[in-house]
Amino acid sequence: MSYVSLYVHVIFSTKERRKQIPEDVQPRLWAYMGGIARANKFKAIAVGGLEDHAHLLLSLPATLQVAKAVQLIKAGSSKWMHEELQRPLFAWQESYGASSVGVSQIPATVKYIDNQKEHHRKRGFTEELAMFLKKHGIVPED
Repeated sequence: MSYVSLYVHVIFSTKERRKQIPEDVQPRLWAYMGGIARANKFKAIAVGGLEDHAHLLLSLPATLQVAKAVQLIKAGSSKWMHEELQRPLFAWQESYGASSVGVSQIPATVKYIDNQKEHHRKRGFTEELAMFLKKHGIVPED
């Protein structure tokens, strides 16, 4: 048996950063994304965001790649937005940002995800993503 502690902070935007997630829809969408994780045997410890992007703190088993977890959540939540909320034009961007999170950083990461509205009073998604990438030593591809 393998013993793994793998926590990943994932960020992705709506397609073309369009504001497609109204405030009244956000709690339902975030909860649905958590349900996708449970149904696929991984955990969404925190899910949040704003009208144009989502943040997730995921706990992944050794058998699941980050890319596959993100694909499951994006595909499932897009389908839900199309079918349940009658939003046929809703789409996520293809790319995403992800970084590992140490156990000691879980509370701060959860707080950050839960307080997205407050964080974005100071900076937009583009600036936030650039800071996230820089903080984690990720060089974006052009």
